Order: sequence, then C-alpha cells, then structure tokens
Amino acid sequence: MEYEAVIGLEVHAELLTRSKMFCSCPVVDATQSRPNIAVCPVCSGMPGVLPVINEQAVGYAIKVALALDCQIATTSIFARKNYFYPDLPKGYQISQYEYPLAEYGRLRIRTGQGDRDIHIRRVHMEEDTGKLTHVPANSNGAAYSLVDLNRAGVSLLEIVSDPDMHTLEEVRAYAQGLRAILRYLGVNSGDMEKGVIRFEANVSVRPVGCETLGTRVEIKNLNSFRALERASAYQIQKQIEIIEAGGSIRQETLGWDEAKGETYTQRSKEEAHDYRYFPEPDLPPLVVEQAWIDQIAASLPELPEPKARRFQQQYGLTPADAALLAEDKSVANFFEAVLAAAPLVSARTVSNWIVGEIFGWINQTGHSFETLPLSPENLAELLNLSGRDINLNTAKTVLAEMLSSGQRAPEIIRARGLGQISDTDTVATLVGQVLKAHPDQLANYVAGKETLSNWFFGQVMRSAQGQANPQVLRAELERQLNAEKAK
Repeated sequence: MEYEAVIGLEVHAELLTRSKMFCSCPVVDATQSRPNIAVCPVCSGMPGVLPVINEQAVGYAIKVALALDCQIATTSIFARKNYFYPDLPKGYQISQYEYPLAEYGRLRIRTGQGDRDIHIRRVHMEEDTGKLTHVPANSNGAAYSLVDLNRAGVSLLEIVSDPDMHTLEEVRAYAQGLRAILRYLGVNSGDMEKGVIRFEANVSVRPVGCETLGTRVEIKNLNSFRALERASAYQIQKQIEIIEAGGSIRQETLGWDEAKGETYTQRSKEEAHDYRYFPEPDLPPLVVEQAWIDQIAASLPELPEPKARRFQQQYGLTPADAALLAEDKSVANFFEAVLAAAPLVSARTVSNWIVGEIFGWINQTGHSFETLPLSPENLAELLNLSGRDINLNTAKTVLAEMLSSGQRAPEIIRARGLGQISDTDTVATLVGQVLKAHPDQLANYVAGKETLSNWFFGQVMRSAQGQANPQVLRAELERQLNAEKAK
C-alpha cells in the first residue's frame, strides 16, 4: 500500500523586544549571559505580582500576522495554560487559546512541483519558558538539573500551520520561508543555534487517497532545518512500518536525538483541553485599534516572495537565482547596491558573482553575509575592472584577496602586478614565442587539426600568467595562425 505523509508545523519565534512580554526585565542572550541575571518577581512567578503587556511585542506580532495575510482580531484574550514543567516558574504559561491575535493566513512556498499556499491556522502571543541544563550522574553523586530563568517570560510568537504539507521539500520550504519573513520584518534574528526560533512538527501518515487524518505525533524543539527534515522523515518511515505490521500509532510528544538519528518518547500527548486553559484574570482583553493595524500595514517592507518576482521581471534573473538573492534581506540589499554602483555591469553578472563566488567563500569560511568584509561599492569597483583591466580569472583571485585583507581591487592589482596585458605588440610577441616553441603542434594545426587553436590559446595565457586580454589574445592568435596556413 502507498502512504501519504500529513505534516503541520508549530513555530515558536522569540520577538526582538528590549524587555520581556509581561515585565520590565531586559531580554539577554540566554546562551552567553550568566544564569538568572534577568529575573524579577513577575517572570519568576512570585505571589501578588501583576503582568503588563509589552506594546512593542504586540506591534511585532501584528506585523508578522499581516505579512502572512492573516485576519487580525481587534480583541484577543490571554489565557493561563496550566501544566507542570520545572522551568515554568509560575506553574502555568500566559498564552492565547480561544481568542488569538490573528487567524486564517497563508504562506506561499516554491517547490520542484510548483508554487502552492500553506495555510496558517493562527498566530498568537505567549511567553517563553526558562532553560534546563541536565547534569548527568557521576562517581561523586546523583544526576541533577539546573534552572536558568533568563529566558522565562521573553516575548514569544507561535505560528501554527494547517496540516497542509506532504513532503519533506514542502516542510523545508515552509520553514525557510517563514524564517525569511521574520528576519525581513526585523522581529526575529533567525539564529536557530541560539534557539530563538524553534520548530515543532505534527506528523501522521495515511493511505494515498484517504481523506481521514491519521493519528499524529508531535516532535518538539527542532532548532535546525536539518533536524526538522530528519526527524520528520524518521517518523514518517516509522509510522508506515508500524501500520504495515498491524500496529497502531500512539498520540504522543516526542524529542529528537540528533546523534542517534531517532525520536524518543517524552510524554503521552494530551489534548488541548487537558492543558486546562483559563482566562488570565490579571490581564484585560487586548484591544487593538484598526488605525494602529493600518499604520503597521503601511510600514511593511517588500517581502521575499514579491521581491524575488521583481528580481525576475526587472533584472531578468532565473527563478532560482532570484529566490536565493531575495531570501535574505541583507543579500538583496547588497545586490541592488552593487547594481547602483556599477550601472554598466549586467544584473546577471552581479548575481553570478554573489551566488557563486561570495556564497562559496561564506560556506568555506563560516562567515555570515552580515559580517562580509566587502562593501557593495568595492565589489562594483572590481566588476568594473573585470574584462577591461583584468580578466575573469584574475578578478576571482583579486576578490579572494579583498575578502581576506579588506583591501580595494585597484590596490591589490597594483601591488601584485595583476594588470591585464592588452598591448597588441606584447600579445603578438607572446603568441609568436609559443608558436615557435611548439613546431609539431603548429604543423598539425596547419594540416587541418584546427582544434589546436584552443590549446595554443591556453599556452599563451599560461606564459602570460593569466593576464593576457582574452579578446586581444584571441584576435592576434587567429591572425598569426592564418598567416602560418597561408605560407
């Protein structure tokens, strides 16, 4: 029997607010800061304290909901989500349940099978939990856990999709597309290694053609695209094997062991009502004026999908290159800044240098585009010189030096003597020397083996240490070879 996967994602994204969701504690980097330095009676759950809603967090949440084409609720309600966990100091999490901030959105994704919409069920606000560090047992004592509440109470946005995805390609495209939007809007850094955006996959399988949803499992806290894909793939295969063997799927919450490449049971999954949601008695309903929503809507930037379409239409880029350049706001801005500084260089040439040379350097060195030691103006200066004062291979050598040293292209070319040889007399001398040094190959060429022309071209370029102007060299080589044939 053939099976189909059915996958929905819950995405938790920390918002880049200065203070936490319901108190004035500063938001600190939980991976770098000393434990428990950003904690107060409110976020540590002391008796008698009152939460206050962070206005900036609400504005950021509205911005994301609008970018996802959601319907914004002018009135939403916070609730207490009651469940016990050691890093949840209040014993409940302030979240939204029955009346979320926004619903019924969509995110368009691009796959090898074409574009399609993934529907967004809801976007709601809540607070993050703290962080546990588990210390294993050793010869000196039993195992124990340490609690850091720096992250407890940080503004968190939960974005829940419908179970619209059926392939791993769709899952990755959705996750990458959502992360790109969050970064474009400036509401989340997208740094998955620091856990500021975390994916939870709801995975089930069913026979192809069946409309009934299978029993799902939830895989928690996946903090990389690779982990998201691998964990989903593992569960899809495991569920198919269980069903084929006559077993049944248990609804449960799972963790993902990256080292073992397998999921493991955390707890049997509860239904939403088992969490015991109650309206938060210390917070009034959140009322958002339509005028504020309209103001935020007017401030939205051009987002990745429409920007990629514009890059195709305006600059003639391929869909793949346009999507790569538009996925990251800093890359897109860099691309257009280079075009502005080098108006005579084609957009496709600029795209090829960024997607090929610069992306390759970033992958090799581990840098990010934000830390790129190269300005758009300096790359434009190099591209203006390429093909005129230096050839393509030399330009690539110069770029590598620019990225490692931070120097400008003219300085490197001058210091290393890399200027292109365009003088016709000099090129004619180089060609004559190569033809004279290879009489057998020249005789074969004259006898009709004309493909040796390319071989001679390479020999002359080698003797010129790659600095001969290709156009001048090709013309002079053709002239001298024709002269040899005419003898």
